[in-house]
Amino acid sequence: MEVKVRRVEGYIVFDSRGSPTIEVSITSERGFRGRFASPSGKSVGKYEAPPLPKDGILGAKKIVDEANKYFHNFSFSTQAEFDDAIKRFDGGPRYERIGTIVSLGLSFAAADLASNEGGIPMYKWIGGDIKPTFPIPICNVLGGGKHALNRSIDIQEILVFPLNARSYRDAYTSTLEVYRKVSELLSDRDMFFTGGRNDEGAWVTTLTDEEAFDIVWDSVDRVRSEVGVKFGVGIDMASSSLWDVESKVYVYRRSGVNRDREEQIEYVIDLVKKHNIQYVEDPLHEDDFPGFSYIRKRLGNKVLVVGDDLYVTNISRIKLGISERAGNAVIIKPNQVGDVSTTFQASKSASEGGFKVVVSHRSGETHYPHLAHLALAVEADMFKVSPVYGERVIKHNELLLIEDLYGSRGVKRIW
Repeated sequence: MEVKVRRVEGYIVFDSRGSPTIEVSITSERGFRGRFASPSGKSVGKYEAPPLPKDGILGAKKIVDEANKYFHNFSFSTQAEFDDAIKRFDGGPRYERIGTIVSLGLSFAAADLASNEGGIPMYKWIGGDIKPTFPIPICNVLGGGKHALNRSIDIQEILVFPLNARSYRDAYTSTLEVYRKVSELLSDRDMFFTGGRNDEGAWVTTLTDEEAFDIVWDSVDRVRSEVGVKFGVGIDMASSSLWDVESKVYVYRRSGVNRDREEQIEYVIDLVKKHNIQYVEDPLHEDDFPGFSYIRKRLGNKVLVVGDDLYVTNISRIKLGISERAGNAVIIKPNQVGDVSTTFQASKSASEGGFKVVVSHRSGETHYPHLAHLALAVEADMFKVSPVYGERVIKHNELLLIEDLYGSRGVKRIW
């Protein structure tokens, strides 16, 4: 199938945090259309590609107008063909001229257009004619750190994920029940809890980290007894946000504790063992490959040691991490690198190197289901998207719809 571009348009819209982004719309000669608006992150790794050109969001809008001329009458028959053209349009290796808000907008809009014109699901356009095994949803149920303005727990996220769900519907709905149970228990045990939530919909609390873990595990146990689904518990330390470069310590602002590198490593390992944690993301800052390797060795293969800021969906960094065994799983965020094809290649590099692949949302999300299709296309092991808020639920709903319409081979197993 060949798709011929007639028009590219861009509009300034807003993400879930109210930050401006660009919605890119591409129309084909046959009158079909594809659209996408890129999300943005709050905890941003320093190795991520730049989201905006030097003159900001208005400059991004002008670049889309420029793209309209560049892509007029451009024909493509694969996603890689279109994404290679975006790279030529930018002229550099990291989208520094046009920014990833524009590049990913163009890339996902083209995938949406091809999907619509070809009458096929987007995940098949990106990943081929596959019948996927669905990823495990891993959801942030209790939040803190930078996402809660350092007014909740110091750990940025406490996450839960089902271990034995038979379908994505079972996996998602049982996770929702855990999320609701956490709210009920917070209402009982935190006298200051008023139903507050962070950017991603996770509950926030005035309780201590220890009390927060007790609530999450209590919620998990209650849901397991009710519906029979077992859960794992995970954490995202977002350690690059804690790391003070000058003093070389991790600063825990709410608890008033500073930890050097060795203390941080021991603290993370103690947390994992004490609270039976099976997933730990960004336990150290974004330059500490040896530290990730050491933690993975100490914790063994029954715990996922996951790199986000360490890897930023960058193929070279992922290959380095695989060679050094710096963890055993990687976060994949397409806006970190700026196009669908590079994201696909990064995911494949990780899985071929023995790493688990975790496709993830951003804190400033947009109302598009495209990320769900990407998770299927790369055959992700986990899908990290919070269970509530419309811009996130639309991604879960898309997977439920795909499961109902096309079937699946079940839900992945990690262990």
